[in-house]
Amino acid sequence: MGLEEKYGPWALVAGASEGVGALFAEELAARGLNVVLLARRQATLDEVAAGIRERSGVQTRTLAVDLATPGAAAEVTAALADLEIGMLVYCAGADADYAALLDKPVSTAEALIHRNCTVLVQLCHAFAGPMVARGRGGIVIFGSGSSFAGAPKLATYGGTKAFDMVFAEGLWAELKPQGVDVLGLVLGETDTPALRRMRHQLGLAATADERPPAAASAAAVVADGLANLGNGPIRMADRKLRLGSRAFFPMGRNLMAKMMAQATVKTMEPRKRG
Repeated sequence: MGLEEKYGPWALVAGASEGVGALFAEELAARGLNVVLLARRQATLDEVAAGIRERSGVQTRTLAVDLATPGAAAEVTAALADLEIGMLVYCAGADADYAALLDKPVSTAEALIHRNCTVLVQLCHAFAGPMVARGRGGIVIFGSGSSFAGAPKLATYGGTKAFDMVFAEGLWAELKPQGVDVLGLVLGETDTPALRRMRHQLGLAATADERPPAAASAAAVVADGLANLGNGPIRMADRKLRLGSRAFFPMGRNLMAKMMAQATVKTMEPRKRG
């Protein structure tokens, strides 16, 4: 069964202006899904959309919305009310600041929490309901290895990504029995334009175009994610991350999530009266 038949006809990709998000949209289009590209920069979105249409022949739509702003989710859902969104891919939310909490106004942390957590929940709530009604659909939530434990200059970002990972696991347990696939795709260091820019700003690279030497390729990460859409709730997106995660989660996140789901169901079952 192809992705169009399983999830289609439209996919919404948040964070689709460059890097992993743009490439994920490209690959979904190559498999027959029409794509909505969501990010802040209209001109960049238009360029990505034009390339996708030329190479894949699918329909595209662009939405220039800053997901860190109040009302962002409502703006997105209103703009897409006429489309059947069969897949939601939430790849927005990179931390471009890489700063300690007290080095920035608290509004910086609040915006990151809003974008990475609140809007994610709002969009999942808006689009998962129709997916359940149709008995099919897919949700991909991009995570980060920074969610494994707290670290300096990543306190808020890592915290939001820990939320995203646990949220993906819980949502998988709720929606999988109703025909909707949920995958938390956890990325390690991945070669993206954003990472290259950050490394250059931190003095770790001579130019903003220098490839991070140990980073996984975006293409490999996307291919792995697409190959594991139905194998939720969590997928570590590259081999190095999978090996490293064993030190943090010897049992494995998927087994942990399944055991938690079973324990919760058992706890919540009405007790039989003898």
